[in-house]
Amino acid sequence: MKNKTYNQWRIWLVRIVIAVVGACVLLIVGCNLVVKLSAKGRIYTDVQDVPYRKVGLLLGTAPNRADGSPNQYFQNRIEAAARLYRFHKVSYFLISGDNCRHGYNEPEAMRQSLIQQGVPDTAIFLDYAGFRTYDSMIRSKVVFGQDSVTVISQYWHNERAVFIARCSGIDAIAFNASDVHYRKSFVKNHLRELVAKVKAVGDVVFGNRPRFLGDTVEIPGGQTTAYKDSIKQLGFPSEVLKE
Repeated sequence: MKNKTYNQWRIWLVRIVIAVVGACVLLIVGCNLVVKLSAKGRIYTDVQDVPYRKVGLLLGTAPNRADGSPNQYFQNRIEAAARLYRFHKVSYFLISGDNCRHGYNEPEAMRQSLIQQGVPDTAIFLDYAGFRTYDSMIRSKVVFGQDSVTVISQYWHNERAVFIARCSGIDAIAFNASDVHYRKSFVKNHLRELVAKVKAVGDVVFGNRPRFLGDTVEIPGGQTTAYKDSIKQLGFPSEVLKE
């Protein structure tokens, strides 16, 4: 009798585990498919095919890897951004990245590299509170007043950024920086991206807010979206509205 009961519990436990694993797989596959379909037709690899947008939104990353060697993701994004500028596909850059601790400043490092590539300092604006892609996209609209941008990053990152943008009322396209094939980081980044796309869908569905909003910053040519209008469009609580 005891063995029979034990076997029944074991069978139910196996079924529950299979059901949970199956649900997780379906969730991951479904969310990734939604993100990819949303970005379809909006991501470019040939700079000559890229439509003009006033602002290129350059997503931040560190200039160096953990071992101190140059980060090729960083360099490839800089080169892609500089190509857009040289081909007159953008007039300004908004660099959005992490500046959460002393001595670590993604936007400033990218600004210096863009200047070395011939982009004038007057054409570069910095967002120091782009702690994650969702924050960068929302802040480009709410803080910097843009409802149309060209995102610059690697293709797997661009898909997620364009999805978030479109769900937030931003007419975004993207230009792919060359991918990097460090064996370890390539696999790690792509596996992490599967989960990141699920989180992006969750952020959009639940209307999550960026960690910081703050004062508005005007990029020459005028803000295309008023602060209060963008807050209301995104469905954020009324207490974040400026008086």
